[in-house]
This record gives sequence, structure tokens and C-alpha cells, in this order.
Amino acid sequence: MNPKTIAFDADDTLWHNEPYFDEAQAKFAELFEDYASHQEVLQLILLHQVKNLPLYGFGIKAFTLSMLDSALALTDSKIDGKGIEKIIQIGKDLLQKPVELLPEIETVLEKLKGKYKLVVATKGDLKDQHRKLHDSKIGHYFHHIEVMSDKKEIDYQKMLTRLDCKPEDFLMIGNSLKSDVLPVLNLGGHAIHVPYHTTWEYEKIDFEIIHPNFNAVTHINQILDLL
Repeated sequence: MNPKTIAFDADDTLWHNEPYFDEAQAKFAELFEDYASHQEVLQLILLHQVKNLPLYGFGIKAFTLSMLDSALALTDSKIDGKGIEKIIQIGKDLLQKPVELLPEIETVLEKLKGKYKLVVATKGDLKDQHRKLHDSKIGHYFHHIEVMSDKKEIDYQKMLTRLDCKPEDFLMIGNSLKSDVLPVLNLGGHAIHVPYHTTWEYEKIDFEIIHPNFNAVTHINQILDLL
């Protein structure tokens, strides 16, 4: 592995993210505890999120709309204005969460800067992701910021074309095997999986990846030994 361009996923790779969504879903489930169990509410939100992906995409705003869809389903469309207001507030609170970098991220970026072209390759809401990158204070390490509508092979191929980078010269680092690893390997690129302690159900896969261009580490600083 001798990459020229190294891309990092953002949420749960550079900074904490999924725990905030878990907290938001718990608040939503509490609002509707008289209608369904906590687990049933979580499954309903996931169902609407996946169903709405073609329309809303990823991110907090899409998540908030899916919560509203779930509330309408739970209450047979009888939820009142105050209930809707509480749900919207959960979404607003998510959009204002502080950005907390994961341990040793800046140390790793400092060691890679100047040796490789560094990129942020993430998906989600454009405005929110740029806000988080700004608040993180690490934007100056990156040559390019790519906020994709999705992370499929075609999305990576478009990004590589913009970067004038061949797949074999590209390394993707992230916490999602489904979004950060598999599409890149399929294109002929390299990928390193850095797991996070919790993962969104949509991003999970149920098989083992065995590929010559794939590596897995337990901590972000271990990628330095692979380069």
C-alpha cells in the first residue's frame, strides 16, 4: 500500500456522532412511551429512515423528518402541534451539538500532513458537515472536502475523478464497512476500518471482508504503521 491520497470519513471516525443520535432517539421514544416500547420505536424510526433515503438522503434534517413520519404513524396522524414542536426541537438540539474529536486524531493528521493529499469524504447534510469541520479546528489539514449524497461506488468514482486520483493510489479510512470500505475495494482502492463502539443499524454488514487491499485496526494511530 503506497497511497497518494488518503481520505477520512468524518462522523465517528474524526469526531463523535452516533451517541448523539442514540440520545435523540431515546428522547423521541420517551415522548411516545404510551404508544410503543422503546425498541419498537427505534425500529419504526429506522424503517422510515431507510424508506426515506431516496428522498431525504442522510443527515440530521433527514433524521428529523423521519421522526415526524414515525410520530404520525404512532399516533395515527393525531399528533398535535406541541408534539411536533418537541420533535423539531430534538432535531435542532442535534444540529447544535459540540464537536468532540476522537483521541489522537490531530496527532495522526499532523504526521500525515505534507506526505499525502488528505481528504474528508463523508455523507450527510452539507451545511451541518461543514459546520462540524469548522468547529473541529482541523480543516486546515485537508486538501479537499467531499460531502456525498451517498457512499456508493459511483460516488467515490466521481470524487476520484475530481481529485485526478487513480483508485490504486487511494486509501479510505472510516468506521463503516458498508460505506467506507466495500465500495472503495470494489473500485480497486485501499481501505482501513477503524471501528467505533456503536454503529447505526443501516451501516452494519453480516459477513467478513477478506481482501488484499483491506486492513483493520483497533485505533486510529495504528494506521501509521501500515503506511
